[in-house]
Amino acid sequence: MLTGEIRSQINAIWDSFWSGGISNPLEIMEQLTYLLFIRRLDETHTLEESKALMLKKPMAKRIFPVGKDEKGRDYEDLRWSHFKNFSPAEMYTVVGEHVFPFLRTIGGDGSTYAHHMKDARFTIPTPGLLAKVVDMLDHIPMEDRDTKGDIYEYMLGKIASAGQNGQFRTPRHIIKLMVALTEPNPKDIICDPASGTCGFLVAAGEHLRENHGELFSDLAAREHFHHGMFHGYDFDNTMLRIGSMNMALHGVDNPDISYKDSLAQDHAGDEEKYSLILANPPFAGSLDYENTAKDLLTIVKTKKTELLFLALFLRLLKPGGRAAVIVPDGVLFGASNAHKELRRIFVEDQKLDGVISLPAGAFKPYASVSTAILLFTKTDSGGTDHVWFYDMEADGWSLDDRRQPLLDEGKLGVAPKEALTQAEHEKNNLPDVLKRWKRRGGDERNRSRTAQSFCVSKEDVAAQGYDLSINRYKEVVHEEGEYLPPSELLVKLKALEAEIHAGMAKLEGMLK
Repeated sequence: MLTGEIRSQINAIWDSFWSGGISNPLEIMEQLTYLLFIRRLDETHTLEESKALMLKKPMAKRIFPVGKDEKGRDYEDLRWSHFKNFSPAEMYTVVGEHVFPFLRTIGGDGSTYAHHMKDARFTIPTPGLLAKVVDMLDHIPMEDRDTKGDIYEYMLGKIASAGQNGQFRTPRHIIKLMVALTEPNPKDIICDPASGTCGFLVAAGEHLRENHGELFSDLAAREHFHHGMFHGYDFDNTMLRIGSMNMALHGVDNPDISYKDSLAQDHAGDEEKYSLILANPPFAGSLDYENTAKDLLTIVKTKKTELLFLALFLRLLKPGGRAAVIVPDGVLFGASNAHKELRRIFVEDQKLDGVISLPAGAFKPYASVSTAILLFTKTDSGGTDHVWFYDMEADGWSLDDRRQPLLDEGKLGVAPKEALTQAEHEKNNLPDVLKRWKRRGGDERNRSRTAQSFCVSKEDVAAQGYDLSINRYKEVVHEEGEYLPPSELLVKLKALEAEIHAGMAKLEGMLK
């Protein structure tokens, strides 16, 4: 957890960029990412030097070569620990004319971070701003992995709070809920096909550290964690750089964070490759058929991106693989043939586990569209018995554009430090969601449909045309205390409407 002092230091760095002439939050984040990567290279090189000295052997891996670069500058001067002591003018020359060209040449080491640095651009406008930012970054403690990760997450939060590119950022507490619901394990191969800043992959990694710490004492499991477990795709190179650095600072050595237009490219190499998908893809607009991967169109013939992404998830998951993904509410009740067919596939051909209706303001101020979390398992042979529904009414934060916390920090999130009272539950449903989800095969089956969560049989879902909106099944309590299903409530409303019309007609007759 970040101290107030570190937050203040980061805020000061951010303010320095603004006053120094860079006002685009994404550009600020990109330049900070480059500087953090440069600092990380020096720290890694220093660690290798220490090992070599201790073992009295030559360095096994040199990041900074011996000698001079092609412009005649000593490679030692390109190290953070060296140039941070230079005058602003000399530092500016070294970083702009030597360090950044060097960054663009180190992609050959095979790491995902180096790969995304090949087109690194240095856009800090003045020597004074560079010297100031380097000095402030140098004073932020980054020895601890948790602190590094939290610092970067806080910086990413500032992109969102600045009102630009907030769409790339799913609220962290929603991400943690989805990870907790799917319970990643050390053997999983995890993918986010619209990875952005890699928030889902980072949270999955942190979940494994907290719940499966033993994997790091097993050589094969540790190798899988660092080199084979995490896969993220995006078609925005800036997001790829930022996402890669986010993973690096959270202690994942070499994840697969790659450029890919997930809906446009065929997936022959990735078909049935992953055991867990966590995602909140951009669900806006539609694609032309000729620009859509043909293997997705074989699952569902549609131009709508929200349906194509669901087809993609089925294509990427291996049998037995599971997913937690965010979808717009239209997916749950859309009336087109493509909507209905895709829902039928999830219910009849796969195993639809649950639908969690999110509060309407969960993604404010960037979007106000109603959304839900869809939880399913790929089986290719059916298996849906009951579908578990949860009507989440509060996530711990205000549902207006400000999204302010409603409870103390220790009572927010999916795992608060102490049990919540009923009044606190009404402000934060997340712990209750997880608790009830784990009991969906037990006493949740017996809950009334007037409750906040309940189960609906596959037969009932099929009878409703595979409609997955919770309001289709949720029963309400009449003011006199009787329970009314939606169909009976509709009859009563129509009768009331008829009475009102009759009364209006009678009143008009009296007035004449």
